[in-house]
Amino acid sequence: MHVIKYTQIYNKNVCDAILLMKMSDYEKERFDPTQFQESIVQGLNQTGTDLEAVAKFLDSSGAKLDYRRYAETLFDILVAGGMLAPGGALSDDMTRTHFCLFTAPEDVKTMKAYAQVFNKLIRRYKYLEKGFEEEIKKLLLFLKGFSESERNKLAMLTGILLANGNLSALILSSLFNENLVKEGLSPAFAVMLFKSWISEKDINSVAASLRKVGIDSRLMELFPVNKRSSDYFSKYFTDAGLKELSDLAHNQRSLGTRKELQKEIQEQMSQGISFKEIIAYGREEIKKSSISEQKMIGIMWTSVMSSVEWNKKEELVTEQAIKHLKQHSPLLKAFTTQGLSELTLLLRVQEYCYDNIHFMKTFQKIVLLLYKVNVVSEEAVLKWYTEAHLAKGKSVFLEQMKKFVEWLKNAEEGEYRSQLNMMVSLFSHIKEITLLFQNPNLRRKQMKTEPRLLHFGMRNRSDCR
Repeated sequence: MHVIKYTQIYNKNVCDAILLMKMSDYEKERFDPTQFQESIVQGLNQTGTDLEAVAKFLDSSGAKLDYRRYAETLFDILVAGGMLAPGGALSDDMTRTHFCLFTAPEDVKTMKAYAQVFNKLIRRYKYLEKGFEEEIKKLLLFLKGFSESERNKLAMLTGILLANGNLSALILSSLFNENLVKEGLSPAFAVMLFKSWISEKDINSVAASLRKVGIDSRLMELFPVNKRSSDYFSKYFTDAGLKELSDLAHNQRSLGTRKELQKEIQEQMSQGISFKEIIAYGREEIKKSSISEQKMIGIMWTSVMSSVEWNKKEELVTEQAIKHLKQHSPLLKAFTTQGLSELTLLLRVQEYCYDNIHFMKTFQKIVLLLYKVNVVSEEAVLKWYTEAHLAKGKSVFLEQMKKFVEWLKNAEEGEYRSQLNMMVSLFSHIKEITLLFQNPNLRRKQMKTEPRLLHFGMRNRSDCR
């Protein structure tokens, strides 16, 4: 009995071992990258340059082949014709196809057609999205191993895919690789890529995508450290026909400067530094950083409004705001020496009151205060009211300002009539004085009877000068 029992156990163990070996061989065969590559290459060779047929082949093959496991191999073949070894060279011992991105004609039409192939493939098999982004990151690191034509095609394709939303702009971080930057490959590749991207989307769309992943502030890193200057960056991309990118980088640097400036001004306020010193600092920064007065008044407004914790109750915040702004009005007045600066301030006030709901009813009172303390003029207020206001809260704020604007217009008309009457009176006296000087006898006679007339005329002429 014992012999039979041990024999049964032995036979079971042998069977289990054989089964495991067979399963292992099966798994190895099923997930063998060589066999996967041969299947893809064979299909591409059959479809040839017909990219519609390529897309259909890839669509149907996903049901039979394991795209999830071999995503990298799949994308290597579609781009380079075969599996890539480290550095970007094709593996010598692998089957390859001549029907791929790198062997295609170097023109926009063909690159758009290839972009559609990738787009359809990823839409059909959503799980390939992450693998595709990783593939593009890897390919960018392999730029040195590709020919100039291959780099150009990859750049054009990447730009189109970025424009279509098939890729995140985060893949561009590969271009900041030290070796690529040192070799000058990063900026050259970026030129082709951004030209392709901007031809599909406008620069604002490109900027938004870059800003979303924090790449917009790193574009200078495309160049070696000794060439990371605003002038070099601007000249390089402007000469390459990408002035939009040069302007984008300039605006980004200006934004960075403004943020630092605002931070410093807020710090000075919190430390209780005098308004005189803060104003002097602001004027110095205008000269040093080439910031316009309009930008500075925006920074100053934000700094002033950020330097206090506001009451959340609408009925209390108005009084608090008026008191605070009256106290800090010298800071605002110092940077509204131009009409455009006054208008800029009014727009910032409108925007602030709209964005902070408990300030909605405070807008008119803030503008009235700024007018009373000579920060803004009636001309600026009237221009804002009639044509230059923002759409944000337009109906609410215009209604608030209606009576004040009517008062300004009436006061302006009254002042105009007063000045006109004074000028008429003045010129009539000047005419009489002129006659007096031309006729000595009449002058002597007139001075005896009305000596004040001559003095009045002379005083007003001096005022005119």
